[in-house]
Amino acid sequence: MRDKPQRLLSSLIRLHTMSAELPTDGSISDPDWSVEPIVSRLRSLREQAQLSRQRRGSPLKLPTRQALDRIVDQISMALFPIRLSQRELRQGNVDYFVGSVLDQALTALAEQVMLELRFFSGNDSESGDLRPRARQLVRDFADRLPQIRLLLDTDIQAAFEGDPAARSIDEVLVCYPGISAILHHRVAHELYRLDSKLIARLISEIAHSRTGIDIHPGAQISGHFFIDHGTGVVIGETAIIGERVRIYQAVTLGAKSFPSDEHGVLVKGNARHPIVEDGVVIYSGATVLGRITIGRNSVIGGNVWLTSSVPPGSMISQAKLRHEQFAEGSGI
Repeated sequence: MRDKPQRLLSSLIRLHTMSAELPTDGSISDPDWSVEPIVSRLRSLREQAQLSRQRRGSPLKLPTRQALDRIVDQISMALFPIRLSQRELRQGNVDYFVGSVLDQALTALAEQVMLELRFFSGNDSESGDLRPRARQLVRDFADRLPQIRLLLDTDIQAAFEGDPAARSIDEVLVCYPGISAILHHRVAHELYRLDSKLIARLISEIAHSRTGIDIHPGAQISGHFFIDHGTGVVIGETAIIGERVRIYQAVTLGAKSFPSDEHGVLVKGNARHPIVEDGVVIYSGATVLGRITIGRNSVIGGNVWLTSSVPPGSMISQAKLRHEQFAEGSGI
């Protein structure tokens, strides 16, 4: 019986080869790639991987980026229907549109949550309490959407006030990559808090791909948050960011070290990223590492490397370049 799939594969490959059309432009078409042994070796590697992970049978399906990409776009339209929807909406039908698109998004999200729950439970059926759990998680998430909208309004206002090139609130919403990244983050963070961590991480990676801004969904970010330009920004899982914080491109809020247990395995979940208090500005290229605190209203200059806490009101910049003339080896 084990040979049956192999025979079927060989037959399909031969049929494909026989049905290939001859090229009309003189190019090489359908050469002998010898794919059968490659397919066989790849199958063997998959089986070995399943055994190493102690999995049996067909692998369980995971949530997909494609589905979540669509879901976040729908949630974005529900949050900002006038500016982010693709329809010409009038005042009388906005609520209908929001209700319709939100119903679609939440239904699709519940299916993705169901896949995550099934994957981590190892249950390949829909029995038990997984489906009710998925629905309740999505209901809890939906209840938080008004708060997400309130926070995003403060972020958009901070971007408008903080960038002299911004000509309107609407321009900030539809154009700025920092706003797109923080919108994804605020959605992902609520799902992360509800323990849908895989879906939250996928949503953060969608934003990372779109904007070049990498915010872990576990990061805690208060209101009036502004990322200017944004390319290359990295914010780690346990970072805590206060109100009215502004950061520029290529800023890293990262971990200084990764402690291991007695078996040499990395310890996960410990607080290892910076705390940035209210009113802090961090300029481009700065790297802030470890569980340190940047005191409120401090300014961290560009390209600074910082691994120790600084008190409120600090202004940290690079050391000044010292230039001296040396003759005949003097000063060495």
